[in-house]
Amino acid sequence: MYAWIWRKLPFGLGGKIGGSLVLLGIAGALLWYVIFPWAEPLLPFDDVQVGDPDSGYSQLEDPFEMPGAPSGDPGDGHDIPYDTGVTPAPSSSS
Repeated sequence: MYAWIWRKLPFGLGGKIGGSLVLLGIAGALLWYVIFPWAEPLLPFDDVQVGDPDSGYSQLEDPFEMPGAPSGDPGDGHDIPYDTGVTPAPSSSS
């Protein structure tokens, strides 16, 4: 197919390269402005759900803030079992 198109393009090597670029641009514009907008509603790009969709947390405006959680309060019942403020010295291994 590409060989047939190459043979049918006029004006020697320069015309064939220019014609190929024009055909490529037309194909790209057709895809970008006609085919992709037509196919977008059919594809599930925006239908992303992580976790249980019935939990009520799938449609939050701020995905990092849980409803009813105190803001900025580190003592919300999820304590880390180690101290995060002190970096231990590396142990020497022989």
